[in-house]
Amino acid sequence: MLAAGFFSGEIMFIRFITTGGTIDKIYFDARSQFEVGESQVEHILTEGLVTFEYDLVSMFQKDSLELTDDDRITLRSYINNDDATHYVITHGTDSIVATGNSLIGLGGKRIVLTGALSPARFKATDAVFNVGMAVAAVQSVSPGVYIAMNGQIFKAGTVRKNYATNRFETNGQ
Repeated sequence: MLAAGFFSGEIMFIRFITTGGTIDKIYFDARSQFEVGESQVEHILTEGLVTFEYDLVSMFQKDSLELTDDDRITLRSYINNDDATHYVITHGTDSIVATGNSLIGLGGKRIVLTGALSPARFKATDAVFNVGMAVAAVQSVSPGVYIAMNGQIFKAGTVRKNYATNRFETNGQ
């Protein structure tokens, strides 16, 4: 089901929440020493010449393996008490599924999580494509929680990361 106003010419407002993860990592040497740096979402949106209204909220700057249940509670509480209805959350791919599952049930909100398998700062990265997919998805999905990765939109609670293929897929595949 398409979101109300999707084809009406109405300007959409999207709140972007950054949590860290590979999409924002800075690598320092060949031994893969890294830290999560400044979010690249603003750069991606600027270079994409977007015309919708948005803002960015930096919630965490963590590798997703370092996100805790308390962090997920903080994120859920923020969204639950916030007045926006459309969210794109950038997140590390190792625990994006757990975070997506923790956000299920926030009525009336459209939430799309996305990340990258290589940092946005790299020349060859999936970050820009995934952010674009998430932006398109959040404007067209019914209220709920989704994960946009590998050119697909998955409903939270039905997706897993296949570490052998480094891809996301529907549970049971």
